[in-house]
Amino acid sequence: MTAKNVDVLLVGGGVMSATLGMLLKQLDPAMTITLVERLDHVAHESTDGWNNAGTGHAGYCELNYTPEDQDGSISINRALDINASFEVTLQFWSYLVEQGLLPAPSSFINTTAHQSFVWGDKDVEYLRKRHKLLSAHHLFAEMQFSDKAEEISQWMPLVMQERESGQTFAATRVEHGSDVDFGSLTRSMISHLKDTENFDLLLKHSVQSLKKSKRGHWRVELEDENTGEEKTLNAKFVFLGAGGGSLPLLQKSHIDESQGYGGFPVSGQWLVCRKPEIVKQHSSKVYGKAPVGAPPMSVPHLDTRIINGEPALLFGPFAGFTTKFLKKGSVFDLFSSVKRYNVAPMMAVGRDNMDLTRYLIAESFQSHEDRVESLRNFFPQASQADWKLQDAGMRVQIIKKDAKGHGKLEFGTEIVAAKDGTLAALLGASPGASTAVQAMINVLERCFKDRLVSPEWQARMKELVPSYGQSLINDADLLKQVRNRTLSTLQLKR
Repeated sequence: MTAKNVDVLLVGGGVMSATLGMLLKQLDPAMTITLVERLDHVAHESTDGWNNAGTGHAGYCELNYTPEDQDGSISINRALDINASFEVTLQFWSYLVEQGLLPAPSSFINTTAHQSFVWGDKDVEYLRKRHKLLSAHHLFAEMQFSDKAEEISQWMPLVMQERESGQTFAATRVEHGSDVDFGSLTRSMISHLKDTENFDLLLKHSVQSLKKSKRGHWRVELEDENTGEEKTLNAKFVFLGAGGGSLPLLQKSHIDESQGYGGFPVSGQWLVCRKPEIVKQHSSKVYGKAPVGAPPMSVPHLDTRIINGEPALLFGPFAGFTTKFLKKGSVFDLFSSVKRYNVAPMMAVGRDNMDLTRYLIAESFQSHEDRVESLRNFFPQASQADWKLQDAGMRVQIIKKDAKGHGKLEFGTEIVAAKDGTLAALLGASPGASTAVQAMINVLERCFKDRLVSPEWQARMKELVPSYGQSLINDADLLKQVRNRTLSTLQLKR
């Protein structure tokens, strides 16, 4: 069988692979790239608009990014990091829009205020302290706080509609938040890539094996799921950006760095309302605090979403227990991922997180009435008949060894790369897509470091992302400069 040689193999047709492909093609147009997707369309798993939160995670409203310690102190470091990462993403999208490589911004991103809403004296005090800390930093300087019913009613009419009197509540608001349809964005990026030279898209192809050759390249065996035909690619570099499917693929590579990793899958569902008379009354994303025992990505939120051009309201997500790693995966995914080298960490996580497992199982058996009752914390007048249940995407949280060799469960994203830089994988979930550009720049820094330090690539990176190599967290003037440009280019100013 004749093997095709490529510089880069991207596995998985989601936002991560599309972003890395776009970056590499901008840095070296001659690079040969093949993207392999198991399904018959790209962006149909975690990247699809109905399968992710689409919040444009910037740390503005997500309270799980600013945890409160037992002593009452609040850490804002993760919110700062996520916000700065999203600003990097906005810069790259702005460049692509300016160059005509993406369609009109409104096809994938729209201004949607980011708001937090809490009730009860304890949580009101938490939100007040959180606002004081965040608004003192230039990244969050435009965040507003209110505990006045009249003002909050202007910010979020549905949330405050006929709310019970005597209740204490508070809210924060950032006007220039955004709603992102990552499915539409990804399909646009891959559509552009298909029109470039030396790029191939293989749909309905699955990776059967990954083996390192003596030359240091990866010999990748593929199967065409339409015909059963086997194909072979020799790739100098492989990126595994297949969402929940990345862990099994990483295990197939047998690189030393993969050992010890496991996955904890979590399913999700939304309540969806498409009634125009209700949808038009709410134009924001309102996040609350997660119930005790809930995983961080299950923070309840009432979202304005525009998916494939259609406006809707989503509430959730409602997490659930699953053994699948992908929405169109197998119920045996979790069991087949257990290996000799990760069984101990996975068993430790299972033992130490029984409360989480019980919570997820209980969530799976909630009735429609139970879910609508949760919604009424955010929309007191919600009617069961106006909301329908819809499945969201799967999230595979990271299980890894801690410093003591025990297992721990992490609710973030992580890049695992071979020490020789020939293979990298992205594991985990939130904040995921919103930080795709920063995550893929990290891949470049780890796996293309020799080329990235060249004057040509350094200069090009500054064109693609003007703040590259500098800190938006530390440089207020730089932030002002890049944010003015991105908000204008992406039409996010109100």
